[in-house]
Order: sequence, then C-alpha cells, then structure tokens
Amino acid sequence: MANQQLTIDMITREALRILVNMLSFTKHANREYDKSFAVSGAKIGDTLRIRKPSRYIGRSGNTLSTEDHVEKSTELVLDTLFGVDAEWTSKEMTLEMDDFAQRHLLPAMATIANKIDYDGLGQYKNVGNQVGTPGTTPATSLIVLQVGQRLSEEACPKDQLRTLVVNPDTEATIVDALKGIFNPAGTISEQFTTGNMGRALGFKWSMDQNVRQHTTGTHTTSSTPLVNGASQSGESLITDGWQASTAVLKAGDIITIADVNAINPQNRDLTGSGVRQFTVTEDVTSDGAGNATLSIAPPIFADTHQFATVDNLPANDAALTMTGTEDTAYPINMAFHRDAFVLGTADLIVPEGTHSAHVENHEGISMRIVQDFDIVNNKFITRIDVLYGWATVYQELACRLIG
Repeated sequence: MANQQLTIDMITREALRILVNMLSFTKHANREYDKSFAVSGAKIGDTLRIRKPSRYIGRSGNTLSTEDHVEKSTELVLDTLFGVDAEWTSKEMTLEMDDFAQRHLLPAMATIANKIDYDGLGQYKNVGNQVGTPGTTPATSLIVLQVGQRLSEEACPKDQLRTLVVNPDTEATIVDALKGIFNPAGTISEQFTTGNMGRALGFKWSMDQNVRQHTTGTHTTSSTPLVNGASQSGESLITDGWQASTAVLKAGDIITIADVNAINPQNRDLTGSGVRQFTVTEDVTSDGAGNATLSIAPPIFADTHQFATVDNLPANDAALTMTGTEDTAYPINMAFHRDAFVLGTADLIVPEGTHSAHVENHEGISMRIVQDFDIVNNKFITRIDVLYGWATVYQELACRLIG
C-alpha cells in the first residue's frame, strides 16, 4: 500500500514534540503561552505582563497598621522570531513519519532548541546571587550545597522544582568528584551509565552546552569606585571614582557595597552570607570625571520596605567591590527554581494564500509551519517559526555558580 502523504498539521505536531524534548534549560523554566493571540496572531514586540504577588511587613500587637497594596509586574516582550527554512520534495513528504522526523525534523529542531536555551541562559545577567570562585571549576558537594543554601536564604521553596544547569566541564568534574559518595545505589548506577548526575544534592541536574561565558568589564584599572551620595535606594546607584571615560562594567558583572548586607525577604533577618551581591543589568561607561550611574538588581531597599533586600542603605563613599578579574571570561552555571524565569510564546498569524500552514501549541510553546509548493522543482518550500521572549520574574529564586 502506498505511503500516505504527510500533512502540515502532522509535521507541526511532531516537530513541536521533538523540540520540547530537546530543550535543556528551558525544560525546567516556567513557560507562558498566551492564547489571546490565537485569533489575530502575534508579532515581534508584543508584550505579556506577568503580575507578581504583593509583600507585606506585618504588625505586632493590637494597634491596626495598614499597608499599601503594592502589586509589581514584569514585562515579557516577544522579541525573538527564530526559525529554520527548508525544502522538501514530494517524495520526502510521503515518507513514514519516523523516517521524516529523523532526516528532517530532528536537525531543524536541534537548531531551534539550541537558540531558545542559549537565550534563556542569558538571563544570568539579571541574577545577583553568585557562589563559587572565579576561574575554578566547581568540584565539591559543599559548593553545590552552598548554592542551595543561598536559594533558601532568599526564601526559595525547597521542593522538586530546583534545577542546576551546568556546562560540560562542570558536569564532568562534579560527576567524577562525587561518584559513590553518600548516594543511593540507583543514583550511582545512573551516573556510571549515563555520565550525568540526575537528581542529587537538592537539585535536578542538567548539562547544557549553552551555559554562557561572562566577560567582565574594565573595572579595576585606575579605579577606586565609591558610592556617591548616602542612603540611595532603588534600581540605580550613583557612583564615582572610576577611571574616566571607560567601559568599566558589563551587564552581568557582580558588585558588592561595603556594609550593605543581605537579608531574608520574609523575616528580614541577616542571611549570614554577608554583603548583598548585585548584578549590573546594563553596560556602564564612566564620564570624563569618573562618575557613573549603575543599573542594578535586586533593587536596594532597607528592612523597613515591603520588598526589603538589605539591612541598611549605603553610606556616602562606601566602597564598591567587583567579582573576578577584569576583562576575563568565566562560565556561569545556573541554579534556579522553575518560577525564576519564564519563556513566553504566542501564536503567529496563519497566512492566507499559501499551500498549507498550521500553528500548534505543546507544553507552553507555540510553533508555526508554513509551506508553499515550487511547481518548477517539485519541492515544498517550508519555513518553521517560533516567536518567543524571556524574562526574569524572580531573580532571588536563582543563583549563579561561577566556574
């Protein structure tokens, strides 16, 4: 009996299933699919607004003390349209689905999955907490436990939704260092036969070649950076003492401020980990006098604020300290709870006047495949598209593990 020709909806469903299975970092993050675009179709620049819960200080005693209801939100912009274009012959369109998927869909989906994961791991630039020694590959159970400790200090749920995504070097080093130590027999067997950690030390482990390398700014040459103005709060910090007219910091650099210590966001007590770490969220270039205003996360809020992050506001001339050697690249492995990051996708418009087109959603990811027929060469010209965007919703639910 002759093979049945594959239809566009069959191909789209199978392609999307393969894509979801091939994702690594993204598989463990939250995924938001907005069905409101299903009728009109989404476009680059469309925005999803993600609401975040309010936080309250509370009171003690009988006297009423009302607090303002402050509801924050995060914008997730659909800013990336990525896809693969291909040509399939009429003969190829009559293959069995397994053969067609192996020859055509697997390599195409690998390309798309790689891009989505790579962009997702770029969210490290929004994460302030970091553990590890720059330039040293993590190799002990203690360093991994300290990552879990840092998440717990930030009131991260200690559940099955914590994931640690590492690069190949870290995975190889950790698996070798920890093989057989305090692990159940099944886990040891998994490590030996597959070369990966599985679930261990409070995390679901995943290796991803897309773990990003962060190159630090030129932040120490002829610079003695200080806070310029006492009691600053919020998401920006006015500083001076930098080398003049220099790209002193890169987005993703970690800084600390003298005597500005980290507190637990719920009980507002000191975490015990010392000074609060902040990530610089935008590249910084000093002016001709060595002044610079830094955009940072988390914001600086003292312990009387609903969204408090530190025990006190910085003093004037408080010293800034940068992490790592200037102009040096370091791998940034990522530990996170599922709710730290969100991938948003939406349905692209289904165009008219084409041979065939189909949009499919699976596990929070939407994909469109469009085909036209080339009558001269007897080929189906095909484009595969995913429109997506990433956002860091709760940076405190993530921690960088530097290598």
